[in-house]
Amino acid sequence: MPGTPSAGVDAALLRYLASPAAFAVLPGADADVGVDAAVPIETVQTHMSWVFLAGGQVLKLKKPVRHDFLDFSTLAARQACCREEVRLNSRLAPGVYRGVVAVLRQDGRYRLVPEPAEPAAAPCGPVVDWLVWMRRLPRERLLDRAIADASVQPADIDGLVDLLVRFYGRAPRAGMTPAAYLARLQAELRRTRDVLLRPPFRVEGAVPVLERMAAAMQRHREALARRAAEGRIVEGHGDLRPEHVCLLQPPVVIDCIEFNATLRQVDPFDELAFLALECERAGNRTLGPRLIAGCAAGLGDTPPPAVLALYTALRALLRARLSLAHLFDPEPRTPARWLPQTVAYVAQAKKALDELDGLGAPGQT
Repeated sequence: MPGTPSAGVDAALLRYLASPAAFAVLPGADADVGVDAAVPIETVQTHMSWVFLAGGQVLKLKKPVRHDFLDFSTLAARQACCREEVRLNSRLAPGVYRGVVAVLRQDGRYRLVPEPAEPAAAPCGPVVDWLVWMRRLPRERLLDRAIADASVQPADIDGLVDLLVRFYGRAPRAGMTPAAYLARLQAELRRTRDVLLRPPFRVEGAVPVLERMAAAMQRHREALARRAAEGRIVEGHGDLRPEHVCLLQPPVVIDCIEFNATLRQVDPFDELAFLALECERAGNRTLGPRLIAGCAAGLGDTPPPAVLALYTALRALLRARLSLAHLFDPEPRTPARWLPQTVAYVAQAKKALDELDGLGAPGQT
């Protein structure tokens, strides 16, 4: 049963979605995706969603929230983002995202109706919200769990490299100019600085790291600009983390950013550096470099080590910012978690900048 509703989510709807009745009406409730009424439905609350897991099925409800980087505040916006989530994730997780589901309320009762393929055939009845419907993936095969269990095999890495090389090789080019790319990276760093130095959570040790980061970006601006000038910026995933990678055969990657196209416009090696950072935090320091080397060979693109170090430091600081931002919510979830996590990410950024300094001057990298 979900806890206290947040961000305007109807408590009655949360109770319904946490019941077997919600899942029983979905088509295809067979042995592959069926629901065992004797097994409690698992509920997970994230910063932006409620997720309900039952048997082999998953339903995701977006919270009606608005931030500077997303807007789920209207029914139409949530419907559009549910459709985008299904469409975009079919690129790296074919068959996992089953579709969009309308939530109808009639005579005080909820029911779910999968959205038809033809837009003209709208659900019959008052739609009060929209859901993303997914096939549940085996938790033990998610990359973060596989790292913790030391069960990652060479074939798993090879399969993930193949998937990512095909994805990035076919991804549309973003057409971003060097000046626009540099401006965006600098704007992100300014936003990070504003959050990390905001009272009352001014993060200890953040000031020197932020100053070193700004100086490093200036020192290596030509190398960063070259990535855009060579057309390396693509429409990627946007949030490539171990918990979004499932080591099936072949592997799949879920939970791309659907709510903001700009956040998906990335250098593939920015995303790969982020994945390497998170794999190291999960307990495996060698997996990330192997993925980067494999993708570099497959894509015929080997960025300078300084660029990879810069991307790692920038991503670590971004994660520090996003961690601390939870504490500015009126009722933050697990409040004791976020400040230590912020400090840990700042330390990761410092480590990456130390490695960058060890590479020498830009001309030597």
